[in-house]
Amino acid sequence: MVEIYRSKYYSLHQAANERAFYLDLGQKTVRMSLCQLLSLRHKVLSISIEAHFDGDLNKHGFEVLLLCNKEHLFILNTMEVIDLKNLVEHGFVALGLSVATEAVEV
Repeated sequence: MVEIYRSKYYSLHQAANERAFYLDLGQKTVRMSLCQLLSLRHKVLSISIEAHFDGDLNKHGFEVLLLCNKEHLFILNTMEVIDLKNLVEHGFVALGLSVATEAVEV
C-alpha cells in the first residue's frame, strides 16, 4: 500500500493491486472504491465550517458523516472536519484527480 497523503488525524492510502483506497480515520480504516472516494470528497467539501461557529446552525459543533452507503458512521468535531477537508483536498491533488488551487494570471 502506498500512502497518498497524511494529515494530523487521518491518512489516505492506495492499494494498486486491489484498485482500492484506504482511509485511516484513527479508530477505523475504511476500504473505498474510487466512486466512494469521490462521494466522500463531495460530502466533506459540502460541510459548512462556518456553521460550526454559529450556535443556531450547529449547536454542539459536531458533524455526522456516513460513508460507503451508510456502512460507516463517524461523528467529527470541528478540528477533525477541518483536517478531513485538508486530507481530501491534498489527497486528490496528489492523485492527480484535482487541480491545485493557485492564483492564475490572465
